[in-house]
Amino acid sequence: MHNLSRLALRNLLRNRVRTLITLAAIMFGVCGLILSGGFVRDIFVQLGEALIHSQSGHVQIGQEAVFTHGSRTPEQYLIEEHAALRKQVGALPQVKDVMGRIAFSGLLNNGRTDYPILAEGVEPGRENALGTHLHLVAGRTLRDDDRFGAMIGEGVASALRLAPGDQATLLVSTIDGAMNTLDIEVVGVFQTFSKDFDARAVRIALPDAQDLLATTGVSRLVLALHDTASTQTVVDTLRPLLAAQGLSVRDWMALNDFYGKTVELYRQQFGFLKGMVLLMVCLSVINTVNMSLVERSWEFGTMRALGNSTRTVASLIIGESAALGFVGATGGTLLGVGLAMLISGVGIPMPPPPNADLGYDAFIRIVPSVVAESWLIGLSATVVAALYPAWRLSRLSIIGALRTRE
Repeated sequence: MHNLSRLALRNLLRNRVRTLITLAAIMFGVCGLILSGGFVRDIFVQLGEALIHSQSGHVQIGQEAVFTHGSRTPEQYLIEEHAALRKQVGALPQVKDVMGRIAFSGLLNNGRTDYPILAEGVEPGRENALGTHLHLVAGRTLRDDDRFGAMIGEGVASALRLAPGDQATLLVSTIDGAMNTLDIEVVGVFQTFSKDFDARAVRIALPDAQDLLATTGVSRLVLALHDTASTQTVVDTLRPLLAAQGLSVRDWMALNDFYGKTVELYRQQFGFLKGMVLLMVCLSVINTVNMSLVERSWEFGTMRALGNSTRTVASLIIGESAALGFVGATGGTLLGVGLAMLISGVGIPMPPPPNADLGYDAFIRIVPSVVAESWLIGLSATVVAALYPAWRLSRLSIIGALRTRE
């Protein structure tokens, strides 16, 4: 076996140009998989963090109706006694902070026209700590000591021609169905990852929203976690506890359903790319092995005439391909990891994604599972590509193989 391995390695060096071309195909294929896989993973991470830290938080707690049929009128489904629940949830080690929100719909008037909005009463200090991906277009963020202040989405500001310092009036229906108004002052204009959200979003302080709606409750409790990876653990812990209280819990992926669709789309595209790389490597290796067989048929015929079995000859061919695949996959892995580190040190300026106005810097994440899978694809594709030529050679007679020398 040792001699067979040495012979396989020596045979690869007989036609170095052809071997180098095949190695280049394998290396660039593996490198491409690592870079594209790391790029796609970065999109998943950055999109998820943008949604978490500009809109939804990691986990939300509320009545089931708030997340389903009552999502259009969340002010009708409130958590009235939320202080004890907030303390209970905040005691979990994974939870960084718990904040209350009350969502409601209404009209915003700038003195000339009414504009339908989706507003939230928030706790400004806590929300500012969570909203690290909230981009401030003009003015400043809402503060805890603001009275009758408001932040509005860029779409709202554009539609009503409002700027920081301008006055406006909120017109809403209270919990009991009465009409109520609140005069507000715009303190800031913000932009999130979602253009649709910015087109309707208004944020005021939670006490102002509760006074406006004549309630002391909140529609949701929003959890900020120390680590996004612990989201599922927190959800699994809270679900049985909250079910007894008639409450439901949702993680950030369930709250942003388009995220799952985006992930699935990119996974399908990456799967197609892996298939194309596999095909490219297979064709390259098949071409190399077939040309080698044509040139070396007499050599294999001589081996057979000297008593070597077809299995030994086939093993030699597969061994050569395996060595080629190992070197190419390893070289491609090193090249891919090196390029990923280099590119990530600079960043890739990206245009705004669909339905967004904010661009971002993309990076190539080094994902161990993607690196290992890419290396394995490079090696296995090379070996698989050699199986058919090896089988075809085993069907060739000794005399037929020796005649190719003539």
